[in-house]
Amino acid sequence: MLTKRQNLLETIRGGHPDRFVNQYEAFHLIYGNPFTDLHNGPVLEEGVMNATNAWGITFSWPEGHPGEFPEHDEEHIAVKDITKWKEQLQIPEVVYPAEEWEPYIKEAEAVDRNEQFVTACVWPGIFEQCHHLMSLPEAMINFYEEPEAMHELIECLTEWELRYSDEICKYLKPEAVFHHDDWGSQLSTFISPEMFEEFFLPAYKKIYKRYRDHGVKLVIHHSDSYAATLVPYMIEMGVDIWQGAMSTNDIPELIKKYGGKISFMSGIDSAWVDYPGWTQERVREVVRKVCGEHGKLYFIPCATQGLDVSTFPGVYEAVTEEIEAYNKEAYN
Repeated sequence: MLTKRQNLLETIRGGHPDRFVNQYEAFHLIYGNPFTDLHNGPVLEEGVMNATNAWGITFSWPEGHPGEFPEHDEEHIAVKDITKWKEQLQIPEVVYPAEEWEPYIKEAEAVDRNEQFVTACVWPGIFEQCHHLMSLPEAMINFYEEPEAMHELIECLTEWELRYSDEICKYLKPEAVFHHDDWGSQLSTFISPEMFEEFFLPAYKKIYKRYRDHGVKLVIHHSDSYAATLVPYMIEMGVDIWQGAMSTNDIPELIKKYGGKISFMSGIDSAWVDYPGWTQERVREVVRKVCGEHGKLYFIPCATQGLDVSTFPGVYEAVTEEIEAYNKEAYN
């Protein structure tokens, strides 16, 4: 029987996997580091309001909501005028004492790298950071009305992440990076492919190359959205696995067209299973349908939500249980 790591490599390389990869099983996700846990501001929990991070972005997590959201009223918006972003943007420090990295180094060193990839988690992405700083409507307008300033801001954010990646790789020595950046809604990308190519492709080519230069073997990009029209750019920027591809992307067709160049870790729209009153029977029905339709090569069945968690307790574990049951029934 292949190890979790071996089975994943066989899956994404078009080899001979002996079962479906089960969600995130091949990745040991290291969520934190000194920046995220100690220097980026308060860690939000449900009910916490108006907490400002190191970038000057204010977040709130209202009761009953699935996560935190940036505040974009006049008082709290971080970059009020894109033409003055250099004066308004707070740029956090990225280099911290080695002793602050010790707990995370120990976590990485404890991982059996024959079984799992030590995986650094990075969020938000460049696109998300742009609209966190100024709001999504303003960011969309600025791409059209102030493209030069947006290019400058994106270059600044990219250079910061390059320095950030240097520190992550220096201390954790990850073999994979799990990088968030939501690029669309359920039905469309937020910006056109042509605009994405202009503003974000160069940035991500630099970022993912830097991780590769540090020895990272796998790049997993999360965008739980429609982004089928951006897959050629994902391939060009060096993404190995697109995590979060929603069913609106026609994943079987994407596998047929791009399999061997990129793999797809998704298929189970979180909205299908992760809701109040969810049931094990519903999870079983969805898992069996998805596994039956997509095949084992270049596909990893997984909820579209971008971590090994769920909004409602027990759902992630239920999906894992049903994929395991399907594997035992179909491939043992």
